[in-house]
Amino acid sequence: MQTVDLRKVSARQIEPLLVEEQKYWLDELHWDYRPSTQLIRKFVEGRSLTGCATIEDDVATGYGFYVVEQAKGLIGGLFVSPAHEQTPRAATLLEGVVQCIHRNENVQRVETQLMCFDSSLNGLLRDLGFALFDRHFMLLPLREASSVAAPIPPGLRIERWDDRYFDLTARLIHSAYEGHIDSDINDQYRSEAGALKFLKNIVILPGCGEFQPYASFVVRREGARSSDPLVAVILASTVSLGVGHVTQVCIVPEFRGEGLGLRLMEASMQALRSRRYHALSLTVTARNENAVRLYQRMGFHTLRTFTAAVWDAQNGNSD
Repeated sequence: MQTVDLRKVSARQIEPLLVEEQKYWLDELHWDYRPSTQLIRKFVEGRSLTGCATIEDDVATGYGFYVVEQAKGLIGGLFVSPAHEQTPRAATLLEGVVQCIHRNENVQRVETQLMCFDSSLNGLLRDLGFALFDRHFMLLPLREASSVAAPIPPGLRIERWDDRYFDLTARLIHSAYEGHIDSDINDQYRSEAGALKFLKNIVILPGCGEFQPYASFVVRREGARSSDPLVAVILASTVSLGVGHVTQVCIVPEFRGEGLGLRLMEASMQALRSRRYHALSLTVTARNENAVRLYQRMGFHTLRTFTAAVWDAQNGNSD
């Protein structure tokens, strides 16, 4: 087995691995990963995808890639062929990718969410100085959904998503996640500019599926003239035929406990059912216990628990 710079790998060498990765995502997570692998293939062909790959018999058996945005490194993917022993190869790739990122002296933070792995890499991540967070990938067969939504409180109204809500929703996301555990995992939540970038990524780019405005909603104050008229939002996408995914649901602190989360989930599910969707998925941080209980109450069950990991120089995490 050789470990090589991903930019030296050809599309021919990595193609079988990408096909296996697509199959994994569809079989295990009900997710059509083809739009993502099309982008990966494009960057591999251009010899511009940074990361590492393992090669055997001139074929890639695993790869991990990353991007650096200003002072932050993002490990965007890590996958090893199920035909090979996965944990040792994944550990080699992960360590190689982290070393590559740290060669950039400007990087002060590294984030990753290892969707294809359980806790098998946690020891290595800790040794590399990462803080770890368990996250659940949950699925709800819509025919089994429990309808428990309450009427929307007086003075509020629910409206379908419109692109004019971009800036207001970014402000809402920033407010909703202030001091929240998820802002430790994703630092984009910590500013309105970061939240707007996050929002555009999930609405415009294919990494979280194809955005569906008809199944996405906001809750706003009726007749509000304040600078913060939105109090809650749910955004949904399509990740495979008949399967939707909640990419974001959040509520400002002052309106929590009013049943808005249930009401928004029900609105999104009704919209998906009307177009013959049969399942809905989401991810949630395990320590967000209220949200986990809510989703379980609705009928969601956990398909996989995976690790989100953060290295932050300012918090003393270092090699």
